[in-house]
Amino acid sequence: MIQRLFDIVEQRSNNAPDAVMLAAKEQGNWRTYSSREVWETARKLAGGLLTLGITNEILEPEPQEKIAIISPNRPEWMITDIAVQLTGAVLTPIYPTISPQEIAYVLDEAGVQILFVANADIYERFKDSFNNVISLKKIYSFDEVRGVPNWRELLNKNLQPDETVTARIKPETLATIIYTSGTTGDPKGVMLTHNNLVSNIMDSMPAFTFAQENSRALSFLPLNHIFERTVTYIYIHSGVSVYYAESMDTIGPNLKEVQPLVFTTVPRLLEKVYERIMSTALELKGIKRALFFWALELGKKYDNAIKGSIWYRLQLWLANQIIFNKWRAALGGQVKAIVVGSAACQERLVRIFSAANVVIMEGYGLTETSPVVSVNRYESENRRAGTIGPLIDNVEVKIAEDGEILTRGPNVTIGYYKHPDLTKAALEDGWLHTGDIGTWVEGRFLKITDRKKEIFKTSGGKYVAPQVIENKMKESPYIEQMMVIGNGRKFVSALVIPSFIQVRKFLADHHHKVVIPAKNADLIKIPEVLDLMQKQLDKYNPHFSHPEQVKKIKLLSEEWTIDSGELTPSLKVKRKIIEHKYASQIEEIYAD
Repeated sequence: MIQRLFDIVEQRSNNAPDAVMLAAKEQGNWRTYSSREVWETARKLAGGLLTLGITNEILEPEPQEKIAIISPNRPEWMITDIAVQLTGAVLTPIYPTISPQEIAYVLDEAGVQILFVANADIYERFKDSFNNVISLKKIYSFDEVRGVPNWRELLNKNLQPDETVTARIKPETLATIIYTSGTTGDPKGVMLTHNNLVSNIMDSMPAFTFAQENSRALSFLPLNHIFERTVTYIYIHSGVSVYYAESMDTIGPNLKEVQPLVFTTVPRLLEKVYERIMSTALELKGIKRALFFWALELGKKYDNAIKGSIWYRLQLWLANQIIFNKWRAALGGQVKAIVVGSAACQERLVRIFSAANVVIMEGYGLTETSPVVSVNRYESENRRAGTIGPLIDNVEVKIAEDGEILTRGPNVTIGYYKHPDLTKAALEDGWLHTGDIGTWVEGRFLKITDRKKEIFKTSGGKYVAPQVIENKMKESPYIEQMMVIGNGRKFVSALVIPSFIQVRKFLADHHHKVVIPAKNADLIKIPEVLDLMQKQLDKYNPHFSHPEQVKKIKLLSEEWTIDSGELTPSLKVKRKIIEHKYASQIEEIYAD
């Protein structure tokens, strides 16, 4: 019976010992790890960890030993996760992309004693931070790093945990602390037990009816995020082999190599896939170009809840034979579904990809909910574009008077580590206050309308939900990123980063006499571009009430990224950081 997270791996190892569980590129070739190898290696690592003084005496959050990992996705990541569970210690994964100051804060607050790093680059970047953490006793690396013990030293001890050790680990035992980067303030450590995670995995399984044993999934979202980690255990329980992409830059080639049945992503990355498809299409000429955009218009009209006329269905069938089949080939040719989470997905993209027989299963959850609360199913009757789907089993949701989504269930966190005040505020009356504003569609499909903290009021007293406006405006092929502003201001405005590829194509097609600047900073200043972006506002503003309409925009030349500090590791916009960074540009908007 599966009650603890590692029980899933043990069961898979017993039932299909030779099946591929994990795989990654090593020296240019795919190296696979069988279920038996993953399980046995994890047990050896657990045995080695126990020699370092992990006592497992009191299985409560404060006394449990904390072990951290700083690494991109790779099989060693999952093996370490399983091994730490087997010792009764608590894994604290940390994003490799966060700042040295945040690393030090997390390691210190969690009281981390043992740390695993992926490689020399990560070690060199953070080693000064490591030196300032009093609790830290041991550091191990996956790759060879000069002066750092290799993790194989622990494996070579060839020990395994005694059955009495693992028998003491209960469903209510703390399994992990995940520090959410958040868009403001210091990271908060979300405590998740084995029961939180196992219940969420089991209750999400009915949404994976399409999963086929021995099929493949491509993994590239960070395992540090609970979304990818939980889904990985769902894959393992379903018998789906997990292949790790080499990097974010190799997702395209890796999709073609792995030919996955499914993968998870966030809307920002799905948008980039779509943008690459569009940039290729814009190179087409004549009948090929006309057919592409004919198929695209059909896709935009797709609604899985409404069949459409026989003529429409016939056209869509034809579009799938001659146009959308190339989209599927670019995704490896075998993709049935893409699971999307972390932020709101453009409804237009959901419709287009689903029309192309690549079902977009948009879902919703938080780190605090392990994470799944709701998800659109693969089956058409349980899927609605523009929503985040029906609730999964054993999870409850109610909408508060102010529109906030409240949820409860076995998946909900036991609290924030060392912050009982934050726990009390978030878990009022047994319901988790999500901070998201939502509503019901057809009485059973949940829909997010905005973040409670992000809704602002103009100086005229009108409330504005920026995320709704941004998602609609970003349907324009010429808008790459956007942040709506206007809190306490007399009108709504926005910072906009154009899609520079699309803008240059537009100028080449429609303004032959215009000299197209090589630098983006020069491109956003030319009148034809300013006129094009104003037309985008004119097109989408009528969807909103007069106080919500974007009156003025400021074009920016640099994309917002994790490295430059405007996005969280899960690609959410850090609004306050952007407002501070572009304060002078914002003041220019309101100067007149």
